[in-house]
Amino acid sequence: MEAIEENKPQVNGQQDWNARFVHGVIERCQQDKGMAARLRRADNPATEYQSWEMLAAFGIDLEREYQRLPFVTVAAAIAKAKSEHNGKLPLGQAIAVCYEDGRESNQAKARLRRLLACDDLAEVCRILRALFSLIDSKVAAPLDFVRILGQLRRFPFASGQVKAQWAQEFYLRNSAEDNGQGDV
Repeated sequence: MEAIEENKPQVNGQQDWNARFVHGVIERCQQDKGMAARLRRADNPATEYQSWEMLAAFGIDLEREYQRLPFVTVAAAIAKAKSEHNGKLPLGQAIAVCYEDGRESNQAKARLRRLLACDDLAEVCRILRALFSLIDSKVAAPLDFVRILGQLRRFPFASGQVKAQWAQEFYLRNSAEDNGQGDV
């Protein structure tokens, strides 16, 4: 299954770079509270520059928005969530579990539709800011930031595929959720 395959770091692939970045941000936030505070402000375009030190250390091209925005968005989400590790919860599924009725909730469907209606990476990242806050406040299970970073990095080149993945994650039946446990 693709979701399982994407969680496995590849030896020299993009997934490995995504995983190194996510784990590096988590580790740095735990060790340096000042950097964590700067990263929390990174999702605001006016204060995004405060994260550039960290991004540049990972070799991210700060001049290219399509390369910078995925990393800024994920780093800010990690810092705000105070994540201790990368989770396994995909974005689409996280949207569903935010609501009592799950994927049957009209609010959850509206959130998903709004995300799927995005035309460009900047808009997706703007919409994700609010979604990450909602998910952080409602869901105990940590997000799979490595997977989300990979999806955001592919979005400018394969938006249809990424949107289909988010929809699939949202509508995918989960045995723990179906049994009323909800903690995936």
